[in-house]
This record gives sequence, C-alpha cells and structure tokens, in this order.
Amino acid sequence: MALHYDIVPVTAFQQNCSIIWCDQTQQAAVVDPGGDIAKIRQVIHSLDVTVTKILLTHGHLDHVGGTVELARALNVPVVGPHKEDAFWLQALPAQAQMFGFAHAEPFDPDQWLQQGDTVSVGDSTLSVLFAPGHTPGHIVFVDLEGRTAWVGDVLFNGGIGRTDFPKGDHATLINAIKNTLLPVGDDVTFIPGHGPTSTLGHERKTNPFLTGAF
Repeated sequence: MALHYDIVPVTAFQQNCSIIWCDQTQQAAVVDPGGDIAKIRQVIHSLDVTVTKILLTHGHLDHVGGTVELARALNVPVVGPHKEDAFWLQALPAQAQMFGFAHAEPFDPDQWLQQGDTVSVGDSTLSVLFAPGHTPGHIVFVDLEGRTAWVGDVLFNGGIGRTDFPKGDHATLINAIKNTLLPVGDDVTFIPGHGPTSTLGHERKTNPFLTGAF
C-alpha cells in the first residue's frame, strides 16, 4: 500500500498542484488546485483515479483559486487549511483582481484542519502539521509511510516562504520549519508550492535561511 503523486504546475505562478492517490483503491486527492482546472482534470482522467477530496495547505490565490470550480465539478469536499487562513479565503475576489486572475469565489472549506489531525486518501493516511509564518493558518501534509510531504509555501529547494504578506511572520515561519517540519526526518522528500522537490535533510544542511548563511 503506497501513495503516489503527480505534480501539475498551474497558473502563471507555476504552482505545484499535486494529485496523490492510493495504489490499493485508486482513490485520490488534489492538493492546492490554484487554477487551470481543465489541465488538472485531464491529468486526473489520464491517471484513471477517483478524486474524493481537495486538500489545501493555505489560502493564497495561486494555491486555492480553482478550488470552488473543481469541487463543484467533481462533487467533493474541501479539507484544510487551518481556520487562521479564513480571511485569505474570504479575500479571494480581491486577490484575483490584484493579480489579474479570473474572478475567484470566496469560500470556507468543508473541514478546517489543525496540528495532529489526519486525512485519509484511500487506504493511506496523511498527518497534518501546523506550520504558520508564510500565512497564519498554513498546514503541511505528511505521508509518514511513504516519507513524502506536501509543504505548500513553507519551505523550498534553497529557500523559504515569503513573510511580507498580511499576518506573515519570519520568526514564526523559521520556528515552524525547525521545530515542526524538520523533525519529521532528513529522508523525507517534500513537494514545495513552487519549484523542484528536495529533502528535509538537504535543506537542513544547505538552505541559507536555516543554516544562518543568509
């Protein structure tokens, strides 16, 4: 039993939307459908999986802009992020206007998530970590068995998330990375919200924001 994933970069921001699925059941989840819903649905179809839910790491437009459209099209619930990001989800129309995106409807998810929660994808389970700083309600999904994490905009290959947005905080983000995310294990591969994947161990040793070299 294992979780597989396919990364689908979407929108002008090249945000890493992921389709993850359980090989036992072919049940799947879509993580952070920021837009380009036709493209995402085409990949879902080509993988021959059944999406049962949408998972959100945080409330920024490039990660959630296509959520309402996709949830309606697939008739599935929306799960996450943490309720501290509710204000971002309610501000989606303003975010869309600011960045020149198509109108994005405000929404609340069917379920908010918090530290210690779990989410099922088929017969597999994702653990939920609360990792604020980039946004106040940012969460991370971890497949402990498969040693894989979907970290949104908390951590990147060689970088960290911006903290100059409303309610962002640099010290809070560094604390979340060092005390919540990195302890999951050096061997864990993570899929960031943008750019190439990396491992937590590689970033712990080389990321200038974590080593003090920045």
